[in-house]
Amino acid sequence: MSKKYLPLAATIAVFLAIFLIGGANYNNFLTTRVLGNILADNSFIIIAAIGATFVILSGGIDLSIGSMIGFVGVCMAVLDSMGWNPVATALVMLVFGILFGALQGYIIDFCNIQPFIVTLAGLFLLRGMCFMVTLDSVPIRHDWVADYASWKIGLPGKGVLRSSAIVMLVSLVVAIYIAHFTRFGSAVYAIGGDRESARLMGVNVRRTTVKIYALGGFYSALAGVVYALYTSSGYPLAGSTLELSAIAAVVLGGTLLTGGVGMVAGTLFGGMILGLISTLIIFNGSLNSAWILISSGVLLFAFIVMHRFLVSSFDLKGAK
Repeated sequence: MSKKYLPLAATIAVFLAIFLIGGANYNNFLTTRVLGNILADNSFIIIAAIGATFVILSGGIDLSIGSMIGFVGVCMAVLDSMGWNPVATALVMLVFGILFGALQGYIIDFCNIQPFIVTLAGLFLLRGMCFMVTLDSVPIRHDWVADYASWKIGLPGKGVLRSSAIVMLVSLVVAIYIAHFTRFGSAVYAIGGDRESARLMGVNVRRTTVKIYALGGFYSALAGVVYALYTSSGYPLAGSTLELSAIAAVVLGGTLLTGGVGMVAGTLFGGMILGLISTLIIFNGSLNSAWILISSGVLLFAFIVMHRFLVSSFDLKGAK
């Protein structure tokens, strides 16, 4: 196996192991119905994590993801109460996500400021804007939301792919193409591997950085749209700490936080691992929700150690 596929293989192996453990302990766990529910319930986290994958592959970080999800949700809900069609609102919010992400990327490169600081400021700014829009939970009542919820694709064994899962899978395919079959994707890996080497190779680092954070902003806004339609509401505290879940999904998916190593497809399985853990706790019934965080934390520690071992043993960055 090529060295660069080792983290992805490890992620898939862990996912299958947890899925089989659930099937061995609980009836009706190894079904497409459970798989479809995991995909639908975690679709917005996975979508946000896909955008975060590009950012982390470049050696950056984005802490504004959760606040973007909350801001998009409250804007969609308030504009719905004013008579806007959710499709039009979603398009406006996607453009906003792109512009906001691009602004963050430009500030990061032009001012040479750590992404952590810039995106932390973005987190506070967007969360504050949520409370400026509304202080209450606002429902989305447009008829189109019910039509959107009715989109389904049947799976063998009575399972279904619901609308949010369909959007997530389409966005995943697009992201895989961008990351692995375009010059932009190659530039992302180059910057994450060695920023100065990428510059010497002719990569326009500033332009690429702006595009990376613009793409991250787009996926964060898309996650906000999916979350708002999934819950049929907007709430100013929605999405709190979801940036941490998205980053965890990226790391569990085999992407190194130092950048340059990882695959977008792994993020899907990373997000599904988090969903599997929650599902196992729910099936058990006797464990409280704290075990979801504890189990996720233990897995995250294990993956960080594994990544360190793989990099030192197999020189994964050299494999790129």
